[in-house]
Amino acid sequence: MTSHGQSVGGPAPSTGVGPTPGNERSTAGVLRTALSGRARGAAAIGIATVVLFLISAVLAPQSVSGGAISAMLPFAAILAVVAIGQTLVVQQGGIDLSVPGVFSLSVVVVTKLGASGTPGAILAAVLAALAISAGAGAVSGFVVARLNVAPIVATLGMNALLIGATWAVSEGAARRTPTGLSDVIGSTILGVPVTVVVAVVLTIIVGVVVRLTPSGRIFEAVGANPRVAVAAGIAPLRYTLSAYSVAALLYAVAGVMLTGIVNTPGISEGNTYLLPSVAAVVLGGTSLLGGKGSVLASLIAAVFFTQVDRLASTLGLAYGWQILIQALALGLGVAFHSGFRPGARLRSGPKRHAPAAEEPRASVEVP
Repeated sequence: MTSHGQSVGGPAPSTGVGPTPGNERSTAGVLRTALSGRARGAAAIGIATVVLFLISAVLAPQSVSGGAISAMLPFAAILAVVAIGQTLVVQQGGIDLSVPGVFSLSVVVVTKLGASGTPGAILAAVLAALAISAGAGAVSGFVVARLNVAPIVATLGMNALLIGATWAVSEGAARRTPTGLSDVIGSTILGVPVTVVVAVVLTIIVGVVVRLTPSGRIFEAVGANPRVAVAAGIAPLRYTLSAYSVAALLYAVAGVMLTGIVNTPGISEGNTYLLPSVAAVVLGGTSLLGGKGSVLASLIAAVFFTQVDRLASTLGLAYGWQILIQALALGLGVAFHSGFRPGARLRSGPKRHAPAAEEPRASVEVP
């Protein structure tokens, strides 16, 4: 067959028995693209964060002083935990708008049930907040996966229910943080804030599970193409439920962390974390179409956005300008990361639509 292919000046027909040189190059190219895509997201946001700190040092040196960074890191860690949860949902091709409700309800539950300040009451309050949040996330995931409701609609409805529950439980009044909780969350480990340690540990755990375990690889595959997963005998329901449930659990953890470092947290604390969490995920390079993602990049992006807020506050910019900057960064993140994909499609387009044009090149490649 090879000699026949050479005699007519075309490539040898593929028998499917072994890889051809072109296929080997194509497979290697796909692998390089997948690996570089993850690294590109983390590297891009890492460079942007370094540049931001350099700009901050020029425009507002006080915003990068030791005390300012120490004050910034706990809040960056809280946003990072929320962004990790949002990353999991986005990897399943969805988006979670229930962040404010889950976050705020967790704050209210912990401050009310743990008001006595005893270790037992605080532990029970934290566990209750985590359980409620995980259950709410599972419901959202079920509605999305089983009832085929759009993620935006499902999570927006869940957010409304949770906001209502937050007002019912709190009775419209904020409560002080239990002393025992602030003693733990507000402390340090070897000079590092507990909130930062928690964020780093969660990033490592989630990253290892998603990237290095069989279930994690299936999780990404289901998010990339649910129809192919179903055809392969994989039920997406399990992975969608896991994404939304674990994400809500992480929002609750973030809520508990905030409660521990704020004397009297408000009953709508979660409102400020929705847009930054989505922006951090997008700026970190996670595909909005589902599939691959990087929790490390999301963590770095959380530091980026927290420093943006610090810089804006130091410069005296109004809160509206901070929201505008976040929205602009979100748009730039979408444009930056999607900019690579259209080029890839254009390069692969002629191969699909003009196979005849491939024959001269293929004939040259045959030894």
